[in-house]
Amino acid sequence: MSSSSNGRGQKQGNAKAGRGKDTIHYPFWFGGSASCFAATVTHPLDLVKVRLQTRAPDGPKGMLGTFTHILRSDGILGLYKGLSASLLRQLTYSTTRFGAYEELKQATTNKTTPPSLPHLIAISSASGFLGGIVGNPADVLNVRMQNDASLPAAQRRYYRNAADGLIRMTREEGWRSLFRGVWPNSMRAILMTASQLASYDSFKQVLLTSGLGFEDNMSTHFTASLMAGFVATTVCSPVDVVKTRIMSATEKQGLASFLVKIYRNEGVGWMFKGWVPSFIRLGPHTIATFLFLEQHKKIYRRLRRPEEGALV
Repeated sequence: MSSSSNGRGQKQGNAKAGRGKDTIHYPFWFGGSASCFAATVTHPLDLVKVRLQTRAPDGPKGMLGTFTHILRSDGILGLYKGLSASLLRQLTYSTTRFGAYEELKQATTNKTTPPSLPHLIAISSASGFLGGIVGNPADVLNVRMQNDASLPAAQRRYYRNAADGLIRMTREEGWRSLFRGVWPNSMRAILMTASQLASYDSFKQVLLTSGLGFEDNMSTHFTASLMAGFVATTVCSPVDVVKTRIMSATEKQGLASFLVKIYRNEGVGWMFKGWVPSFIRLGPHTIATFLFLEQHKKIYRRLRRPEEGALV
């Protein structure tokens, strides 16, 4: 009798501990903070990707050639041009999409069963749309600052930093310039968030329940984020090319006419132009983002509940 009572008591205790852990509400800014750490690591790869997507016909070809050209022209610091805009983008775009995703997931998910993939895609798409709008000014600025050195001297903007760029864009081109390319950018944000966040959570869940010995640790986080990075790069490549070229353009052009022009000049190959550097950049960025995010959560759990934070 007492053994049965002890068993029931232990189960109840475990259930309460599980519910307690599930009810931990992580800060909204964790995703933005983790993305900033990741952006600092992967910014040179992002710079090379933008240069490849916007290069002139006589510009350097290939990732290695572009990388070498930047080093010769601008030195080591040239690889970090536009870093302030990149960090501003993560603080706006990534904070919004990660934060909204976690809030929606907690609000709409049954604690007893993991959310389905369609459910995750739906809430991540909504979060990505919000993030794309909020982060668009910083995204325009980021693309311009990274692409500036590849333009002819007469067309360069010479923004000193993110704040200077936002002020000058507003003064010289009006506030509407901050939202140039907002619709293709929001579409990319939807695709990126759905293919990155939803796929990461799904891959992580599959690994943990596969029976192959995966536990909720760094190796599992690494594997799930690597697969998520591959999915995200493939899904987002066409929209990423369009977004980059529209934002870096010196004159306004409609989306439909732009697509017709790019298809006539480059055929269907434009859709995956720069895929390899995109994956080389997005793969490490996705891995670093989720590893930093999981560590944020681990440290937070440890501060809130030391006995639980030590388990992961």
